[in-house]
Amino acid sequence: MEKQLFIASRLREVLLNGHWIANTNYQEQLADISWEQAILKINNLNTIAALTYHINYYLKGLLAAFETGKLEINDKYSFDLPEITSKTDWDELRHDFIRNAERFADKIEQFDTEIFSQPFLMRNMVPI
Repeated sequence: MEKQLFIASRLREVLLNGHWIANTNYQEQLADISWEQAILKINNLNTIAALTYHINYYLKGLLAAFETGKLEINDKYSFDLPEITSKTDWDELRHDFIRNAERFADKIEQFDTEIFSQPFLMRNMVPI
């Protein structure tokens, strides 16, 4: 199997529809979480919503970088979750995360195999 197909497959397993790690995936775990559960703060731990936002922040940032060749995300903003005060807010975050996870795996799958032996985000990188 070519590298890009293998990597895209593993991403889908972990994020969307597999049971490769811990017999589950993100999409499955987030499906039945209520918005109240998602924002529940326990001690100094991150909430489920904050972690979902955090991962989605990087997915969106990498997708943008694949298009522009510029990585413009910054760790200090990766937990700047907008306030979630309703089921609608939580559903929008979850759907955005799933949509970006699907787009990310699709994008990786389209890469030329040689891209994996190049430095990450070279100036002239133009993915398919």
